[in-house]
Amino acid sequence: MTFQPRPDITWPRLIAPLIAAGVAILLLALIRAPARRRFSAILVGGAGAAYLSGGFGLLELPFCAVMTLVAYRGLTDNRFIGAGWVMHTMWDLAHHLFGHPILPFLPLSSFGCAICDLGLAAWYFADAPSPWPWVDRRGRLAKASAAGS
Repeated sequence: MTFQPRPDITWPRLIAPLIAAGVAILLLALIRAPARRRFSAILVGGAGAAYLSGGFGLLELPFCAVMTLVAYRGLTDNRFIGAGWVMHTMWDLAHHLFGHPILPFLPLSSFGCAICDLGLAAWYFADAPSPWPWVDRRGRLAKASAAGS
């Protein structure tokens, strides 16, 4: 196995993936719940297939299968989506350490992906709240009026 040389990890290379996670969260939060959760489950399921030809051979297949199961459970529970992003983080780190980045032309792409994925996981473990006050307002108002009836 040949190891690809990697550039040094600097502060900008640590912060940029967190900014990417923040932008992704802001965009995903524009989707009203529960459609946001369903879309996110599909997204994390697709992330499980990102490394199918990533260098670990047949080991890529069971990982993809487990991610599919976690994504399926994520259709009804944001915690499973968060767990899927944590699993993807671990897979990112394995690929980074063994020199098989997710984007072969960017040696630190798996490292950056791992950081971004942890930001996404934290949001999903917090039940993926929307920072946009108008997005879920209609859903909350409907629940409040139904509870008062």
